[in-house]
Amino acid sequence: MNVYEIVTDKIIKLLEAGVIPWKKPWSGGESAFNRISKKPYSVLNCMLFSHSGEYATYKQWQSLGGQVRKGEESEVVVYWNWVPVKNAEQKEDEEVLMKPVLRYYNVFHISQVDGVEPLPVEAEKNKLEPIDEAERIKDTYLSRESALRLVIEHSDKAYYSPSRDCIVVPKLDQFMDPAEYYSTMFHEMIHSTGHKMRLNRLESGAEAAFGGTEYSKEELVAEIGSAMILGKAGIETSSTIKNSAGYVQSWLRVLRNDSRFIVSAASKAEKAVEYIYTGKREAKEVENRKE
Repeated sequence: MNVYEIVTDKIIKLLEAGVIPWKKPWSGGESAFNRISKKPYSVLNCMLFSHSGEYATYKQWQSLGGQVRKGEESEVVVYWNWVPVKNAEQKEDEEVLMKPVLRYYNVFHISQVDGVEPLPVEAEKNKLEPIDEAERIKDTYLSRESALRLVIEHSDKAYYSPSRDCIVVPKLDQFMDPAEYYSTMFHEMIHSTGHKMRLNRLESGAEAAFGGTEYSKEELVAEIGSAMILGKAGIETSSTIKNSAGYVQSWLRVLRNDSRFIVSAASKAEKAVEYIYTGKREAKEVENRKE
């Protein structure tokens, strides 16, 4: 199995078990991070992990005086390694071209380790209530993207129109749960980041045929991105599959046919979320180095 197949196989097994892996990492608001560097792992790695909280390599746990218990199984961290492109015709004074290659290494969760205490959890200061934070995220994005229109109306549809650069969502009181309202709002906001004036992701994806590969990929980008923003805002959502059997079967079909699909979708979702928060057009893909 190559690294793409390892990642895809794990995601397929989670979906088949009734778990939506891109919602799982942020339940409770805590993501996974490296114990030594304190840096959070990427969205894709969080989707693959069995836990949130502290992870480290075998040697990193040993450096802290810990010992991984005998028989414990490691988990995979994927990252991009930039390698030179070999070209026999390239001249010595020409710049060497580099390409990203997906690699992986193994880590263990702190629950698998003896001799190391978990880091104390620091209380967040001046944290807004989840709904207030969700509104702040929405308003900040819309105020920056002055050409983007938001229409909130009594409707049975939610969508983003690239040609009109317009998001349309039903009113809040039409939803059974505020979390579903903001999930829908953020889903369409993620779509809007693909406009040609932003991340230029929707050349084929947004207007592709329903159920096709490009449509499924763009929908998965929006689903992952929406879940990330909900988690950052502290809004709890269910990680189990509800009323989405059609989407799940579509994702499974594409995942089984394209082992690179989930890696690409997660990378694009991370870039979209970064754009919503900061307006930056570049974001790291998976992990850009081995911790």
